[in-house]
Parts: sequence; structure tokens; C-alpha cells
Amino acid sequence: MSYKKLAMCSRKKIALVAHDNKKMELIEWVRFNRVLLRGHQIFATGTTGKLLQAELDIEVIILQSGPLGGDQQVGARIADGEIDFMIFFWDPLEPHPHDPDVKALLRLAVVWNIPIACNRASADFMISSPLMDTDYDRIIPDYDLYRSRKILMGEELDTS
Repeated sequence: MSYKKLAMCSRKKIALVAHDNKKMELIEWVRFNRVLLRGHQIFATGTTGKLLQAELDIEVIILQSGPLGGDQQVGARIADGEIDFMIFFWDPLEPHPHDPDVKALLRLAVVWNIPIACNRASADFMISSPLMDTDYDRIIPDYDLYRSRKILMGEELDTS
């Protein structure tokens, strides 16, 4: 497979997501990193976005709540190159009715090679990286061959 570079500018587009049991942990993390985060564009799902907007006192692009399609909205923005990295404080010990959406979101983050932090320690490492406030060329697979492949109608259909 061939690869190409996708530029991230110094002002990152960051998705902040948290399951219910992790919202306060994310709020505390945001409070601690408020100064750093103010220099970036923030996206968040539902209730998390409203809480963060009040906490940060900056504009937060608020999407739907996760179970109502917010996870899918974040995933679509990742696929469209509109989100550079994601901090998702998820709760692995609680069942979630929208678990397939969460897995799809994490899958898209890997497909598009965006950094993902799923806990406070990894979020601390990411936000304190020297790459945080600089331009960065993210290496992604060149999916143009996949997109331009020939699709033969009817050959793979089971007509029985």
C-alpha cells in the first residue's frame, strides 16, 4: 500500500468525548489543561460539549449526544479530515447501548491514523508533546486505489 501525508496545522482540531462515568474526569483534565486547549478548535459530543463550553469559556462545536449519533458525527469528521486527534475518556467497565458506535469511532481513528487518548495518562502525554503546537504531517494510507477500484455489478451476487 502507498501512503500520503495529511497536514495538521499548529491549531489542532480536537474531539473531546467522555462516557457518563468519565465526564467529571475529563472536566478535571480540561480544567488543568485549559490554557493549552484555548489555542485549538474543540469538538465535543452532547452533554460533554455543554459542560466543556461552560468550563473552558470558549467556543465548543457541540455535536449530538453519543447514543443519538454524536459518535458517528465525530467519525465522519475524522474521515473528512476535520478532526486531527481525539481524546475519548471511555468507560470499559460499563455496558453501553451504543457500543457498536464507539467501536466504529475508534476504528475510524485508527484507519485515518489520528492520535487517540482513551485515558488521562495518554491524554497528558499527547497534550504535552512538542508536536501539539506545531505543524505536523500525518502519514495515512493512500485510499485512492481502493476508491477507484472497479466494481463489477452482478458477479458477486447470489441469484439463487
